Amino acid sequence: MTSRQWYTGVACGLAVLVMALSDGRAAVYSYTDADGVLHVANVARDALSSRAMSVGSAPVPVPVPSARLQAGYDPIIREAAEYYSLPVALVKAVVAAESAFDPAAVSRADAHGLMQLRPRTAAAMSVQQIHDPRQNVFGGARYLRLLINQFNGNVQLALAAYNAGPAAVERAGGVPPFRETIHYVQRVLRFYLQYQ
Repeated sequence: MTSRQWYTGVACGLAVLVMALSDGRAAVYSYTDADGVLHVANVARDALSSRAMSVGSAPVPVPVPSARLQAGYDPIIREAAEYYSLPVALVKAVVAAESAFDPAAVSRADAHGLMQLRPRTAAAMSVQQIHDPRQNVFGGARYLRLLINQFNGNVQLALAAYNAGPAAVERAGGVPPFRETIHYVQRVLRFYLQYQ
């Protein structure tokens, strides 16, 4: 599969997913075809399709970070995305959802920087200065690439794992039924479509 096919598959799958989630009632099914392309739809293709998410709440409002703030980090985001073969819009969407482009951000869960890396994750991704924008974005992009690989190209599951941890996704057999994680995945996907 070429990187162009991968990007096209991801873009189409995410578009369908966000449209399905927007009414707050849809079940979403996904499967990966023989070429490794992720397909997402609101109906099961066959018995092998996995139910990806069912959301019963209204869409979460998405505050948009200022364009000036975003633009300052675009070169780093683009470089990291290209290095790890990720869509630039996806990496930018994670930064927007995680920190609203604030490199000094620290969460209640002790996650730091633009891509909100926890110290243990940052160390595993070879990040030495967690609040350094370049190191943080490269570490977060590397982690996102590893999660996408771990979940066989399923971007939705990778995003859920980025938020709740891979073990939570594996235990749930899909997106964990945590309101925060469900809303996080929705928020990232909305930013992703906005940044395309």
